[in-house]
Amino acid sequence: MKRTLSFHPFLLAIFPILFLYSHNIRQLSMIPFYEVLIPAGIMLGFTAIAMMLLWLIFKKNSNKAGIVVSIFLVLFFSYGRIYELIVGFRIGGFIIGGHRYLLALWLIIFIIGTFFTLRAKINLHSLISILNVIAVILILFPLINIGIYKFRTRDIQQDIGTAPQEEEATAITDHGEPPDIYYIILDGYAGSVSLEEFYDYDNHEFLDFLTGKGFFVASKSRCNYPWSYLSLASSLNMEYVGFLSEDAGIDSDDRTLPYNMITNNKVWKFLDSMGYKFIHFNSSGWGPTDKNINADISIRANRFNEFYISLIQTTMLKPLEKYIITDTGIQKVLYSFSNLGRVNQIDGPKYIFAHIMTPHPPFFFDADGGLIPEAEYKLSAYWDRGKYLDQLIFVNSKLETLIEEILSGSKVPPVIIIQGDHGARSTLGDPHGDREDPANIGWQYPTASMLWESTFILNAYYLPDGYSFLYDSISPVNTFRLIFNIYFDQDYELLEDISYYSPYWQPYNFYDVTEIKDYAKQP
Repeated sequence: MKRTLSFHPFLLAIFPILFLYSHNIRQLSMIPFYEVLIPAGIMLGFTAIAMMLLWLIFKKNSNKAGIVVSIFLVLFFSYGRIYELIVGFRIGGFIIGGHRYLLALWLIIFIIGTFFTLRAKINLHSLISILNVIAVILILFPLINIGIYKFRTRDIQQDIGTAPQEEEATAITDHGEPPDIYYIILDGYAGSVSLEEFYDYDNHEFLDFLTGKGFFVASKSRCNYPWSYLSLASSLNMEYVGFLSEDAGIDSDDRTLPYNMITNNKVWKFLDSMGYKFIHFNSSGWGPTDKNINADISIRANRFNEFYISLIQTTMLKPLEKYIITDTGIQKVLYSFSNLGRVNQIDGPKYIFAHIMTPHPPFFFDADGGLIPEAEYKLSAYWDRGKYLDQLIFVNSKLETLIEEILSGSKVPPVIIIQGDHGARSTLGDPHGDREDPANIGWQYPTASMLWESTFILNAYYLPDGYSFLYDSISPVNTFRLIFNIYFDQDYELLEDISYYSPYWQPYNFYDVTEIKDYAKQP
């Protein structure tokens, strides 16, 4: 009897992984390809073991073993996507859109598929050949897309933008022992103006704590850009990034250029030339700041990044999401707060960068720091103002402890910047939904009040002997221009503080929204 090699299960084991990476490659470009190889290797190993066991069980019939394994793989990788389509679905008052029912259905489908495969009396040569061809065609699409993208962007690591470069400094000036510099980014931390206007919350207790410790709080500070990757590319390079409209294209949503500007930024280069050690907290879970190859010391909570999270959420591991993904997200937040206060024990001047994904969703903590029962890893749940506010209050308490630790443990008074990369977004909706959905129209055509809420940020500075240069409306683009002028006798010109908005699907189509003031208090 003629037999055909059944290799389709091995291709189907890696196709969903490659497809996910390929489909989101413009957003995941900072995640190296070897991160894709880890889950691919795990699935290939699982497939090989399953094939061998079923080959023995099915009396050395590799064709039937391959079909059963492929059925399982299709069910395994499609589960999360189907679940998102049916979750909460009701028939009358009966909820059938839940894990228990979908898992039961998947089990039934698998049993039926296995039963008919085992009962098949015909030669499966033609079916196996068809499955092999389909698997090859499927795997080619993401591989070609990844290859083309990597080829087109092969030189971007060296080309991080065409804006004029400032002259680099070459020596530390005579100010005695240089201070450690902490740059702590709290993702989505809203300014007091926005908190009062949209959340009916007065943040004065925390702000009073900061000023009592010697911080200057820029009460009218607004972000320069509404998206983390644009905001950080701007602040870490001390310049506006309007040139990306030309370099990347005004209709492009490819984030490779700003991602690389975050990694190979001017602030790090300058401080490296000043003899600083670069300490990077690999704890955001977000590609551009989850790690930095330029860091002298990397401090990591765990290996989970946005690619692994997205992959798990599409598979049959989704019912375990709370224990796999949510717990790792909680660990990243707590790990950062627990360890930032200890790095001052490292000898020499240090530049410490930490991007902490909070009070930005996902929402894990109540106001007292307890885990909320319904905690889950949803990055876009901005509209839940109660949970956002509770998490912000919890963050305040962790920051108070952290600041005490940094100040009490530092031999030389440090420089500390605590900054939101953008404001809150409860009025904008879900950016990851259908762009034609009226609930998401705010991301494309925001109202004045939406812009008002999403641009005001917390921006606080601890600058020993440098407070006279600070002002209420200072924005992130001027943060390190000012610090380098004060502590390294540089002569950076302070730029005009401007806020730009760009639509989620056209991130380089910038609009100046600095003067928008016609806002209405939200319900």
